[in-house]
Formats: sequence, C-alpha cells, structure tokens
Amino acid sequence: MGLFSKFFSKSEPSVLGIDIGSSAIKIVQIKKQNGQAVLETYGELALGPYAGGNVGQAVVLPHDKISVALVDLMSEKEVNISTNKCGMSIPFASSLMSVIEFPQVSPKQLGVMVPIEARKYIPVPISEVMLDWSVIPKSEVRPENTEEKMLGPDGKEVVPSAPKIDVLVVAIHNDTIAKYQDIVAKSGLEAGFFEIEIFSTMRAVLDESLAPVMIMDMGAASTKLYLIERGIIKASHTVNRGSQDITSTISKSLGLPMERSEVMKRTIGADGSDKTLTEVISLTLDYIFEEANRTILAFEKKYNKTVSKVILVGGGAALKGLPALAKASFKTEAVAGNPFGKLATPAFLENILKETGPEFAVAIGVALRKLAEQE
Repeated sequence: MGLFSKFFSKSEPSVLGIDIGSSAIKIVQIKKQNGQAVLETYGELALGPYAGGNVGQAVVLPHDKISVALVDLMSEKEVNISTNKCGMSIPFASSLMSVIEFPQVSPKQLGVMVPIEARKYIPVPISEVMLDWSVIPKSEVRPENTEEKMLGPDGKEVVPSAPKIDVLVVAIHNDTIAKYQDIVAKSGLEAGFFEIEIFSTMRAVLDESLAPVMIMDMGAASTKLYLIERGIIKASHTVNRGSQDITSTISKSLGLPMERSEVMKRTIGADGSDKTLTEVISLTLDYIFEEANRTILAFEKKYNKTVSKVILVGGGAALKGLPALAKASFKTEAVAGNPFGKLATPAFLENILKETGPEFAVAIGVALRKLAEQE
C-alpha cells in the first residue's frame, strides 16, 4: 500500500502530488484519515542522468523522457505508489495573474463569473488559456460601530453596497497545459488539475499570519523570490543562480569532480564543520542573498511594511546551515519550510522529514489540494 501502510489503515482513497522540477521529480502520496491528511509515501528522482548529466543538474528533457522518469519513480519498490489520481504543478513563469474584484457570491456563481470578467485582463483569447482562481482572504481589521445606521445628506438611511471580494485569477496557456497533459497520459496518470507551483508552496508552508513574508524557492538552475501578503503575490523576482551553481563553485574552488562536489554539498553543506567548504558555498549564496535583500527592500519601501519572515523551500533549501546564513544576511527570521508538518507522519521519521521537507513543499501542496477536492 505504501511506505507507511503498517501505521495507517487504507479505508480512504489516496491521492498524489507531483512536482516536475528542473533537476528532479518529487512525488507524495497522501490520504484523509480521521479528518487529517496522512502521509503514505514519498520519493524523489534526479533527472540529470536521463540527459546524460549528473545528479543535481538542471536539464531540459522531452516529454517522453520525463514520462519515463516519472514511471521509473512510481515503480520504485521503496516508493510503492498505489494510485494514479493526482494533481501536478507547473512553473510560475508559465502564468499570467490579475486580482479582480467580484460581488460576494457562492463558489458556483463565481465559477461562472470569473471567465467572463477575466477577458478584460488577459491579453490573449480566453479560449487559449486555462483559468484558475482563489478568493483572497480579507484583513482581520473590521470597521467599528457596524450597527450604527449610515445616513445620507437628506437624512435617509443609506443601504450599504453589497460586500465585495478580491479574487486572484491565474491564466495558463493551453500549450503549457498540453505539454503536461502529454506527460500525464504517457505516465498512466489521471490528473484532476494543474497548478502554478507557488500556490502549491503557499498551501504547504504558510500559516494563518497576515504579515508579509518572503518565500525563497531555491531550485537547481535559479532561485525564485516571492513576497506574499494575505495570499497575494505582491512581488516576484528570479535570481539566475541555484543549487547547481553551488556544486559548480565547490568543484572549481576545490578542484573536485562534480559528482564528489554534489555529495559534499548534500552531506556536509554549510553547517560550519568544514570552514573552507562553508566559505566556498557562501560565494554563491551571497549573490542570491544580495538579490533577495534588494527585493525585500523594494517591497518594504513601496508598501511601507516590514517583511516578517523568510521561508526557504526548494531542493537547494535542504542545504545544511542555510537557515543560519540566511538569517544573518536578512536580519529577520529565516526558517526552512516544513510542509510535512501539515501531515500526520510516523514519529520516528520526524527529523528526516524536517531535513527533506523544503524539497517537497510543492508536491505536498499539490497533494493537499487534490485531497480537498476528493471531499
């Protein structure tokens, strides 16, 4: 049934969350039990070798090779996937976004209204895109004296206008959807939706706080920065450095093969136990942190608000010692994302799941949405 089948019964249907990154595929299988999302199994597979490259290397693969890699991952005995029902993430760069105001209506009515209104905001025909949307939560601040009547100039009571809601509408081009549908079909999967990766991440690592936060997603080829407030992406920036650049710098600085450099990065990292290695890793991190600080300062200046926390996710965020280096650079709280904290998991795996958690933020966020749609 899966990695943890002996801990949990299999009464409820299982779902998959799939994240196809530039250097690896991550997959998570969960189910609902006693009202809680339960981890059944998870796994990761490097894509570099499928292009004749190394583990940890970002590659561009044709659809059929990605499908082969995905099937290989699902077939691994250690992973032991038992369902084909899934959701799948797609890159942030493939989307267009707008915040649109709507009257407060039921979700069903909203489903009718969004495609009509979205035509005004999206520069391509609606027929060429797939739409996704989410209601933005309102601020906790409430107007005082709400029971007092409002009077107009003539002394008559003014009926307040109908309440409004803000909706974040996302458009994804059909060509992108077609690519992922092809991968899904060739892998024997049944995908209920495709979701922009940052929304999956937000679901997996954000709490109920309304204060602005930065999510720093360090992939193999690049690091994506998102400034988020109340569910809205207020700013985003991509840094053209990632975890494979750390490996490359180790290789060049210490005169080591790429394979050995990747192993050292993953096993020792920047925890300070090897000062030379930490200094070499910092060469790449300093550039990323500088760009991140510039993005934070621009946000704080524009909105006159302080970023309360930096949440580290992505494969590169599993680097030992990264939160401490990030905190020193940002002068604010910096924490590794802990998406497995949203799931019921065996206690003996707690430390391992915390270490690997940042890599699985997207896959877990996708799986949580798929599980909610099963209800």
